[in-house]
Amino acid sequence: MPPPPPITPETPPPSPPRPRHRALAGWIAAGVLALLLIGMAGQWAARREANFQADSIRRAMEVHVLGLRDAAGKYSYLPFTASLHPDVLAALAHPQDAAVKQRANRYIEEVNRQAGSDALYLIDLQGLTLAASNWATPQSFVGESYANRPYFRDARAGRNGLFYGVGQTTGEPGLFISAPVRPDGGAVLGVVTVKVSLRQLQEAWTFSRDPILLTDARGIVFLSSVPPWMYQATRALGAAELDGMQRDQQYGARTSFAALPWKVERGEGEPGYLVRTDIGGQPRRFLAVDEPLPDLGWTLTVMADHAEVTRARERTWMLGLLCAGVLLLGGLYWQLRERRFAEQRDARRDLELRVRERTHELDEAHAFRKAMEDSLLVGMRARDLEGRIIYVNPAFCEMTGYDADELLGKLPPYPYWHPDDVAQHWRQYDAMMSGQPARSGFESRLRHRDGHDVITMVYTAALIDADGQHSGWMSSVVDITEQKRAELRQRQNDEQLQHAQRLASLGEMASTLAHELNQPLMALSNFASAAKAFAEQGNQQLLVSSLDETMAQAQRSAEIVRRIRGFVRQRTVGTEDCAVAALVANALALLQGEMRMRQARAEVRIPAGLPEVRGDRVLLEQVLLNLLSNSLQAMQATPPEQRLVEVEAEVLAGRMHIRVADRGPGIDAALAEQVFAPFFTTKTGGLGLGLNICRTIVEAHRGRLSFANRDGGGTVFTLELEISPP
Repeated sequence: MPPPPPITPETPPPSPPRPRHRALAGWIAAGVLALLLIGMAGQWAARREANFQADSIRRAMEVHVLGLRDAAGKYSYLPFTASLHPDVLAALAHPQDAAVKQRANRYIEEVNRQAGSDALYLIDLQGLTLAASNWATPQSFVGESYANRPYFRDARAGRNGLFYGVGQTTGEPGLFISAPVRPDGGAVLGVVTVKVSLRQLQEAWTFSRDPILLTDARGIVFLSSVPPWMYQATRALGAAELDGMQRDQQYGARTSFAALPWKVERGEGEPGYLVRTDIGGQPRRFLAVDEPLPDLGWTLTVMADHAEVTRARERTWMLGLLCAGVLLLGGLYWQLRERRFAEQRDARRDLELRVRERTHELDEAHAFRKAMEDSLLVGMRARDLEGRIIYVNPAFCEMTGYDADELLGKLPPYPYWHPDDVAQHWRQYDAMMSGQPARSGFESRLRHRDGHDVITMVYTAALIDADGQHSGWMSSVVDITEQKRAELRQRQNDEQLQHAQRLASLGEMASTLAHELNQPLMALSNFASAAKAFAEQGNQQLLVSSLDETMAQAQRSAEIVRRIRGFVRQRTVGTEDCAVAALVANALALLQGEMRMRQARAEVRIPAGLPEVRGDRVLLEQVLLNLLSNSLQAMQATPPEQRLVEVEAEVLAGRMHIRVADRGPGIDAALAEQVFAPFFTTKTGGLGLGLNICRTIVEAHRGRLSFANRDGGGTVFTLELEISPP
């Protein structure tokens, strides 16, 4: 029988046309959305980097403000204390007596030498200098008139003066701090002024990588780490301002001030503002942050290189484009896969067509898979059961610097193993060959062909063939070099921050200790000078009294240093019975000078017969001194006749309650939880450690320190302490 005729498969009917225009529109919409998200991510990254830079600037600014405060406040006590000496008062009373003026010259010279200031001098009400620390030098201030100087006019009016300018006699710039000579709070008899140089601060700023500058109230730069910016203006000056500077001779004979070579860009919600300028012939961009110092009349500006913000935006854009490319490839792969399934379903009626189409599709899939493997950023490496390399993708070749032909067939040691980590590489290889690779991956350092190090994260899994047999090992290798560098930079930044915080804490403690010792030390100086004068006069009774006071102040200074040093080292407190009235009286005695300067008074309501408290007398006095000082500072804006500090004590629930109340503005309720936090302060330029240290001392006494706003304005701080047992 003849063979039956072959069966010819029927041609399948054509599939209805797909709506390709809809797919194209979808891809276009997805691309536009991806670009929008990438742009937004870049802006977010730039904003985040800018905020980080601004935080770094503010941390650095705290240190710079501390230096400025130290330079401006270290000698603020000197004019006031010097004005109380009998030789100074005698020179003002007898300006024509050469012997009296010579004694004043020698006293002022000695005080200036001990304090370490540049110059100290006495001026009468007409502005004529009667005595000066540099009386024996060619540039002596004696006989010079400073009636045109603002610091003289302020002090003559009964206010403390503060002025930065160029010296009329020496031509050297400096900070001038003045105080009126007003014995017993009476009429002003003269003015005592101290000149302080800021050269050390200027020299320290020259080592800063980024610009730092200090401007006065008129916007003129008088201190800067960039020398060409000195005596340039941040804004245009009016005729009245120029006339005032010429009258005051603030900057000597200088009458014109060029504008800073800046181009400033400000944006809403930005942590600072962008400055475009030219330094050393190179165009630069900086992120700048201003810190006003209203009590000094200055503005501190600290800058940071803005290039890192741009790099952060560009890195985010590149990463976004890379991710979008990967997603695009994935979408294309998915689309191709769906198309393959559709074509397979259409070809099921004909076996020959199905085989042909499937073969074609498998070829396409293989080519696509290879393209995907070649485009991956993750390195792929396969090894057989003997450890021989049987596959590497282009990303792994780029990561190591070796071509695939140079790696395929290689057995360990591999050429990209780091020579310093060979032993570690062998341990990792042996663990893999024993069937126990690290499931969570491990960090491995490779050596690129050109010699640089590549830090990677390696994840290894068993390679299973089509028959389900273990045929080798497949590893994915991720380059984490940049991530490690970023982590290192973050650790370095954290260490710098911690170092700055430690320095700030030590600075606050040193500042607190210096403030506590200023009063007894200056009292020592004054009592010693008075004793010398009484000895020359032959007044035996006053001489003995002055020497007794000198010994008492010296003992108190030594006790303050010993107690605070012991508390800082051991965080323990002494135990002695202390009378509350004595604690308050001793603290108020140290603040008498400051209360007179601030025109404030104290009202103490402590009933007789109160039990004593148990604790360290010096440390408890330090707490009360800090609370009283804060109350005085809080009443700066309060009218002088209302500047009253109230202190009262009573026993409640078996504990002593000591209250210190002021008539200042009070504390905002939104800030209540942060008052005792370290580095929180409402004072301009303060570090916010005083109340934190006070709370630590009180808690070491098993006590409690709290506060509340009082009716009618002001704040009440309450100190709770244990009562001494009977």
